[in-house]
Amino acid sequence: MKVRMISRSTEDFTRERSGDILKVFRNYDPALRPMAKAVEYQRAINAAKLDKIFARPFIGAMDGHADGVSCMAKNPNNLKAIFSGSMDGDIRLWDMATRRTVSQFPGHKGAVRGLTVSSDGNILVSCGTDSTVRLWSIPPPGDWEYEKSINIVSEAVAVFSWKHAFWAVDHQWSGNFFATAGAQVDIWDHNRSEPVNTFGWGNDTSISVRFNPGEPNLLATSASDRSIVIYDLRMSSPARKLIMKTKTNSISWNPMEPMNFTVANEDANCYSYDGRRLDEAKCVHQDHVSAVMDIDYSPTGREFVTGSYDRTVRIFQYNGGRSRDVYHTKRMQRVFCVKYSCDGTYLISGSDDTNLRLWKAKASEQLGVLLPREKKNHEYHEALKERYKHLPEVNRIIRHRHLPKPIYKAANLRRTMVEAERAKEKKRKAHSAPGSISTQPYRKRRIIKEVE
Repeated sequence: MKVRMISRSTEDFTRERSGDILKVFRNYDPALRPMAKAVEYQRAINAAKLDKIFARPFIGAMDGHADGVSCMAKNPNNLKAIFSGSMDGDIRLWDMATRRTVSQFPGHKGAVRGLTVSSDGNILVSCGTDSTVRLWSIPPPGDWEYEKSINIVSEAVAVFSWKHAFWAVDHQWSGNFFATAGAQVDIWDHNRSEPVNTFGWGNDTSISVRFNPGEPNLLATSASDRSIVIYDLRMSSPARKLIMKTKTNSISWNPMEPMNFTVANEDANCYSYDGRRLDEAKCVHQDHVSAVMDIDYSPTGREFVTGSYDRTVRIFQYNGGRSRDVYHTKRMQRVFCVKYSCDGTYLISGSDDTNLRLWKAKASEQLGVLLPREKKNHEYHEALKERYKHLPEVNRIIRHRHLPKPIYKAANLRRTMVEAERAKEKKRKAHSAPGSISTQPYRKRRIIKEVE
């Protein structure tokens, strides 16, 4: 006689990591779940509220400088290393994991204005107002002695003296050349004590320089005459020049779309351009209430971070007109430099109060090891917020930010001025002959002229 039995595996009917809880099998037929959208909407509201509850972006401060932090650089071959230079000539290498100084690089007699690291991660290049460029050997991570309180003091490998002060420096993403900005744009080789090439367009001082991540011979600079100039090392003269209404303080190329770059401007806005078409900005990023001092793209190319004179750090989508998040503390002063970490998880800001601050790129992100169920839960909440972000209640919770009172008042005043200007222009157009006044789009209105 044969007896048929039903045989089932225990693993198929129990959840992971808990043998006593049974799995719940759901039938997702819409006819059986008439309240599915209402339930999901309520879950989206709760997910947005939980983001606000758990938003703790500030991780810690790295204190050690005696003067304001003026520039920073990251090592492409080391995730937890960050270099900082201050206005008194002090250069430090920090370990972000322990938030302590690993090494110091003494030698500059004036303010350090530029720092950059070579593409192989072995050489640090610094420049400053003492008219010198210094090359330093970076200590390997194996030499970082955590148990000792004495920092490693490094000596300069080479010192290049020149005729004028320097305001910025940047190294090729792949190659041996680096560029300095000052009275002119100079191209240097590691093994040459004088520039191998010099560029200039006009007599104004260049204040920032950035090499293109995709094309090693292409670089962009901004100058104090409100111009943005694109140079090509293979040509004897500059390629393109763009003049804006206000000065550009910093430039950053999008690492995933190397034809696009974003500039931090003195008029409290950032402008994204396509290098192939400079007659208008692709996008205008506005939310700051004072001059934007520095900008840096995330390694993913989807976001960038800005630091401003208004004492805040803001995160923007690469194609978003408004900031996704704003970071500030009571003690933080004017922010002069900002950087993304090499993995895009953290932000580092350097300000006038001598501190470097470490932030989370996502304010409510849970740090540490996540269990599989926790990870799925976070992904589900993100999907819900993305699906229902256009609805008023969810959108209001996501957009709401608490701001310091001076910044809140300045933002209201700025909004009033913009609306008054718009109303004035509308009235002028209404009382003029038809077609006599042409209205330019906002992204094009900021540009004066383009020079070939």
